[in-house]
Amino acid sequence: MTLWEVDRFVEEVAVVREALGLERLHLFGSSWGGMLALQYVLDRRPPLVSLVLSSSPASCRRWTEDCTELLAAFPETVRETIRRHEAHRFTGCLEYSAAILPYYKRHVCRLDPWPDGLERSFAGVNQQIYEYMAGPSEFAIVGTLRDWDVSERLAEIDVPTLITCGEHDELRPAHARDMQRRIVNAELEVFPGASHVTMAEVPEAYRERLNEFFDRVELSSRT
Repeated sequence: MTLWEVDRFVEEVAVVREALGLERLHLFGSSWGGMLALQYVLDRRPPLVSLVLSSSPASCRRWTEDCTELLAAFPETVRETIRRHEAHRFTGCLEYSAAILPYYKRHVCRLDPWPDGLERSFAGVNQQIYEYMAGPSEFAIVGTLRDWDVSERLAEIDVPTLITCGEHDELRPAHARDMQRRIVNAELEVFPGASHVTMAEVPEAYRERLNEFFDRVELSSRT
């Protein structure tokens, strides 16, 4: 478990980049990947062309508070079932899985059915690492990441940055806007009707926005 620390993951990013010889790099991180990208950029000050943060928070405490508010919109019977199972650590129970599913369908992926890639992602997740670092669900960050917060350091980022999220995202647009304000050269795109996996829910709009951002950054970097 000593390997499941943010510093270790940051070191792995640095090692992989060096091994692949990626000197000129646009760095993209989604969800936890964006959190890791933030920590890597802030701690290692790597040379980058740009940074893209896709539905990635700057504060786990704020993420949890926001998700608690989103969960409050669900029936009390659902919330009571979730509370009871988490209190007794029965989060492997099918009843708990059924209780949290409506939240996931509203705020993680609103497609029906879910894309194959997302299904494979959930099927292949290492639940032990997930629960150790995050918790039993998307909205209960009670693991080692619970106090992770780089909000006050965002002004240190000095590369062109694009922040994206969905209208119904767990990364609520207000959190994303606050991140944009703190990063000197940041842009924000909130995709209407989408939630956490925006690139799967609105792929054409997402690719178009990324390509527009990359093209503009590339042009600027060469003039």
